[in-house]
Amino acid sequence: MDKMLYISMNAAQQTMLSQTANSNNLANVSTTGFRADFTQFRSMPVIGEGMPTRVYSMTERPATDYHQGAIHTTGRELDISIQGQGFIAVEGKFGGGEAYTRAGDLQLTPNGQLVTGTGLAVLGEGGPISIPPAQKIDIGADGTISIVPIGEPANAIAVVDRIKLVKPALGDLYKDQTGLIRLQGGGEAELDASVKVVSATLEGSNVNAVSALVKMIELQRQYEMQVKMMKSADDNSAASARMLQFSS
Repeated sequence: MDKMLYISMNAAQQTMLSQTANSNNLANVSTTGFRADFTQFRSMPVIGEGMPTRVYSMTERPATDYHQGAIHTTGRELDISIQGQGFIAVEGKFGGGEAYTRAGDLQLTPNGQLVTGTGLAVLGEGGPISIPPAQKIDIGADGTISIVPIGEPANAIAVVDRIKLVKPALGDLYKDQTGLIRLQGGGEAELDASVKVVSATLEGSNVNAVSALVKMIELQRQYEMQVKMMKSADDNSAASARMLQFSS
């Protein structure tokens, strides 16, 4: 009886973990450049002393969906979207180091530093990018940032820096706890000249809201089934106890 109870209890717990990952995808359906997480269940035999008589389920996040999301035109000069594969290099939040994102909703801080919409410093060819006061800013297809300084004529264009655009192999990447993409082993990707961006556009999340909602319903039904199994195990245990009482 204990096998039935613990196996169903474990399945219910793992279903909740899968539901958490799916809910996170659904919550980010409108987040710029968000990449959805895949989840799957795997059979996991119990390892220890004695015979391996039990197999439990385990939820794992095997990969991230790197398919491109929908591109929206914004008309804003600091908005950019990457065409095809590739990432924008940024300075990570926790632990620092170089990380990567598809979120191109760039902003300027009061001191002229170029950051993403969540405040991450955008990296250039020599580190974080700073832009002097300008009356016009233009980001080229290769990530080159050009400005027209304040007080200068429209043809007085100055190149400030170039956004570091990278395209590492997807198999070498993972998503950290903050939602940023990083290289396995903590390395840094090389700048890739083949990565192109389009200014005045943004890439949306690649989460399919309908699929995520359907999966949420499926996981809820699986959870309810496991709870019923636990109730059945409890009822069977109580019935067995009553039979022993009567027989004695």
